[in-house]
Amino acid sequence: MATPYKLRCNLTGHEKDVRALVSSLFPEHGLISGSRDNTSCIWAENEGSNSFVKELTMRGHSNFVSSLCVMPPDDSYPQGLIITGSNDKTILAYSPGVPEPVFKLTGHTGNVCALASGKFGFLLSGSWDMTARVWLNQKCVMVLEGHQMAVWAVGIISGQGVMLTGSADKSIKAWKAGKCIQTYKGHEDCVRGLGVVSEAEFLSCSNDATIRRWAVTSGDCLAVYYGHTNYVYSLSILPNGQDFVTGAEDRTLRVWKDGKLSQTIYHPSESVWAVCALPNGDIASGASDGIIRVFTQDPKKYASDEVIAAHEASLASAPVASQPLGDIKVEDLPGPESLDQPGKKDGQTTMINTGGTVDVYQWDASQTKWVKIGNVVGSSGSTQSTSGKTLYEGKEYDYVFSVDIKEGAPPLKLPYNIAEDPWMAAQKFLHKHELSQLFLDQVANFILENTKGVTLGTGSASGYSDPFTGGDRYVPGRDDMDTSGATPAGSDPFTGGGRYVPGEESTGSGNTHFPIKTCLFFDTASPIEQILGKLKEFNKSVDDNLHVPEESLDELGSLLTGHPRGDSIKTLDQLITWPHEVVFPALDILRMAIKEHEVCRLFCSRPSVIDLMCQHASQGNNNACRMLSLRTLTNLFRHPEGTELNISRIDSVLQVAINGRDMTTKKGQIAVATLILNFCVKLAASDDLENKSKCLQAAGEVLGSNFDPEAVYRLLVGVGTLVGQDDGCKALAQSIDLPELIAKLNTSESGKLTECSKLVSSSFNS
Repeated sequence: MATPYKLRCNLTGHEKDVRALVSSLFPEHGLISGSRDNTSCIWAENEGSNSFVKELTMRGHSNFVSSLCVMPPDDSYPQGLIITGSNDKTILAYSPGVPEPVFKLTGHTGNVCALASGKFGFLLSGSWDMTARVWLNQKCVMVLEGHQMAVWAVGIISGQGVMLTGSADKSIKAWKAGKCIQTYKGHEDCVRGLGVVSEAEFLSCSNDATIRRWAVTSGDCLAVYYGHTNYVYSLSILPNGQDFVTGAEDRTLRVWKDGKLSQTIYHPSESVWAVCALPNGDIASGASDGIIRVFTQDPKKYASDEVIAAHEASLASAPVASQPLGDIKVEDLPGPESLDQPGKKDGQTTMINTGGTVDVYQWDASQTKWVKIGNVVGSSGSTQSTSGKTLYEGKEYDYVFSVDIKEGAPPLKLPYNIAEDPWMAAQKFLHKHELSQLFLDQVANFILENTKGVTLGTGSASGYSDPFTGGDRYVPGRDDMDTSGATPAGSDPFTGGGRYVPGEESTGSGNTHFPIKTCLFFDTASPIEQILGKLKEFNKSVDDNLHVPEESLDELGSLLTGHPRGDSIKTLDQLITWPHEVVFPALDILRMAIKEHEVCRLFCSRPSVIDLMCQHASQGNNNACRMLSLRTLTNLFRHPEGTELNISRIDSVLQVAINGRDMTTKKGQIAVATLILNFCVKLAASDDLENKSKCLQAAGEVLGSNFDPEAVYRLLVGVGTLVGQDDGCKALAQSIDLPELIAKLNTSESGKLTECSKLVSSSFNS
């Protein structure tokens, strides 16, 4: 039998619940904690003793600290960073040894309750605002949206570039390149914690009192672990990479080895919020009494007999609710003499009738004895205790209220002790009776109103927000970039006047492919008379409500001169709403007309033009309609107003470009690639890492298609323009496997496509 864990030390210093724990890189073998007292602390091993010393208190949050992670060292921060998430909706970063944050990240609109770090400097955060966010170089580069409730847990499988999110909607999602690739379902309540076991498997824990093991790729649940009797808040993987520990609302930290419950460690406090496996094999817990407890398997590091005796005394005096233990009939319970018989396994519990009171004991295999872990309060079915408190379902309460929730229905019993946080008591009440979260404030305020004049305990209505509390609860709630250099009809932007010239912004590599500063436009067209002729033909066949007077059609030619006549703008506005089968001549006029600044400005004053172009470019429409819509969106980049409008709707525009992967014509494929290229060109000089990320993702999606070589070349030039001199973009590209995808394009054949792909590949490592 493996050596059991025993108490090593108690760490005191926080004034309220310890909500998060993580092992530190600096100091080595240290510990970092986050608390409801709005602070985080660094704990270092105290040389010459078995304990730890509080080395530093980090301040800066205005509300409780609910999540922690450590970022590995890099050139900017050689000792790494400590990252904290808070109910104040912000993320702070600290350099070890410095009490004030070095930077702050904002964007979430709810409690930041989960954090994880990954390769290349990526940070993943989860929030009660129902989203997760991906951060790089202090900027949000992706927002992961799809959960219906709070995102309680996050994890990163770095080798695959996969990000995991666990939610109060009972599901877990896997994301890659900002897109959901898998949803894992099986938990029956909120998912509270995630732990990555390997590239192929991960663990999750839940309010349903279970832990589950999942296969990353298939989504299969490989195992379910039972043992806890209440919410499981956190889990941590042990150093061997397979076994793990969990902490829960049932007062326990539990150790799981070889797929089985190996040890149960009771705590004097009800909530074991956080657990952390240290690199040396020790484990730590953070609890609702504000104490961090470290447990070890090394007999040399066991706490002194006095400390262990004090710990056991605090366990023995802890109240235990009878309800989770079942209905109790005191007279049927065994007496103290039964404790002479050894337990059958470590962690086994038994209830003893000690002169009419019920005590709970746990078998401690390491000491081969029964250890008292609490007193059962009351007995099931009683209504009054000897202390004068009210008994409800076998537990003493200061108050048992009758609450009318629904008209015509009987009132529900709401038990409450003044030591409880009103919002937590309200949340438990809602959970028990399966009531809507919309009642949370109503019930909590009912408690406050009916306990006026009483000093309530550890919680406060404004300061405690778990699990869905307070104002932040989960509530189902341009730049004038260079626009010069318009490409003359028929010219090649990669060899023409706007091309990259070594010496201007040269990397010294002789690279004549990228970066480029000039967008590419589609300016060549058939004679206007031919286009108008086709429009007049279609005008005779459309429905009466779409019909345009023929004299109005004759005015459309003025749009190409930059001096619109009559109602030509209004006429074209109407024409581009025609059905996709007949709209393409109007689109051809529009994409040429917006070459003129005044026409472009007028159409960009109608943001709905983007929605209309996206509709016409959508799958299912004919190729001419789709291709000309994409060309129109591309040509909008010629003027500042068009650039601004495109970037403001980048998600919608890039999505129709990605959907264009199914286009089979060369012209359509080149339109897709050129649109993405122009986004890359316009964003390259900006610090908008989030939108750069979207461009790289779009390029990656399209590069995986069987596209025309010229279209692939333009996509590569766009990627090269972004990653050539931007380390953030390089990291983003690596996270979505762009280097591997582009490497497949390298061939032994000569030509600009092969040359460009090799240059882009080499830029990832430069």
